[in-house]
Parts: sequence; C-alpha cells; structure tokens
Amino acid sequence: MSSDRLSTDVTSPTRPGWPEIVVGLLALVAATAALLLFGPLGLEPVVYGLIVAAWSGIAGLAGFAAAALVRIRSVGAFGVRRTSLRWMLVGVAAGVVAFILKGVVNYAIIALTGFDADPQGMYYDAAGGGVVPLILTILFLAVLTPIGEEFLFRGVLANALLRYGPVIGVLGSSAVFALFHGINIALPTAFVVGVVAAEMMRRSGSIWPAVAVHAVNNLALPLMVLFTGTAGPGAS
Repeated sequence: MSSDRLSTDVTSPTRPGWPEIVVGLLALVAATAALLLFGPLGLEPVVYGLIVAAWSGIAGLAGFAAAALVRIRSVGAFGVRRTSLRWMLVGVAAGVVAFILKGVVNYAIIALTGFDADPQGMYYDAAGGGVVPLILTILFLAVLTPIGEEFLFRGVLANALLRYGPVIGVLGSSAVFALFHGINIALPTAFVVGVVAAEMMRRSGSIWPAVAVHAVNNLALPLMVLFTGTAGPGAS
C-alpha cells in the first residue's frame, strides 16, 4: 500500500490538501457573514458580545466540518488525536511565551504608529456584564474559540501547507489566520499566536497542544476584565 493512503480508506490522503483548504475557508466566510444578521437586531451589548465571542468557535467548527466532509478520512489526518500530558504542559508554557511575545509586538506597534484602536470591544462588554456573562465569555473565548479555530487553521490549513515544508506550513497558515482577524491591531498578535500554535502542532503531531496555546492567550482577556475592569487586545 502506498504511503499516502490510509489503511482504512485507500482513496483518502493522509493529510488535507487544497480542496479542504478552499471548502473550509469558504464555510468560515459564510458562517462569519451570518453573524452580520445579528447587527440590526439592536441587542444589548452584553448579549451581542456573547454571541460574537461564541461565533468565532462556531464558525471555525463549521469550516472544519465542511473540510472534513470533502473526502472521507479519519480525523487523525487533521491532527485530532490524543497527546501526552507533557505535550499539553508544553503547549501551556508555549502559550505563555506567545502571550508575552504578542504583548511586546503590540507595544512596539503602538509606540511606532500610535495606532491602538481595538476591534474587540464587544468581548469586554460581555466579560464585564456580570458573573454569568463572565463565565460564558471564558468558556466561549478560552474553550470554544480555541477548539474551533485550531481545528480549522491548524488542523486543516497548517496540516495541508506542511506538505510544502515547515516554513510555509507554519508561517503561511499563521498569515491566513491573522488576516481573518482583519486589518487592525489584532492582526499581528494573531500571527504570533498562530506561529506558536502551528509549531506546537507540527512538533507534537496533535492539535491539542495548539489548542492549549490558543486557550492561554484568549483566557487573558476575561481575566484582565475580572481583575482590573479593563483589557487590551488579547483574544485571537
């Protein structure tokens, strides 16, 4: 049997490719566009913030599901496989490093350009809306969003691009991940988190250390709201 075939399905490659990238990103765009339907409803800031916080994870999972349906394969082809406690701890430590690095990047950009407009104000509204909204914000930003976005951007995109080597796989997928955050102060920080998360997935062979990196970084925002009442650009 050829090395690029799964033993359980001889028609399925061992890693995703361009069909999965295209379908996954198109599904993400469609799911993200659907979020615009909530804009004209005049929802309370806390409610709207919670919807936006949840939607990143929902849209990511929608993109991943669409990509996975393109060709029948084991989810292990996307890096969705068990990993060790050691790798999860490494992922948490890498998340702390990414958090520090993106803070340095933010500071440098703001110092050089004076541009500090934050597009994620709705997350602060949600986290600052009381105990229940804070708990939901933590769950959405630090659990749902990391899983949804990592499954798509690392599980599908990075895995597919890694066929061209680690540089293209890690940097290319991180650039696309950053661009989907928009042209704003969140873009460079998303790129930093993306690079660290993609490298964790590449080295461990599992998506879960990458999810840990993402979760650590996104957890910072609601915790800063909890302890200080304010926050800087943080969620990816």
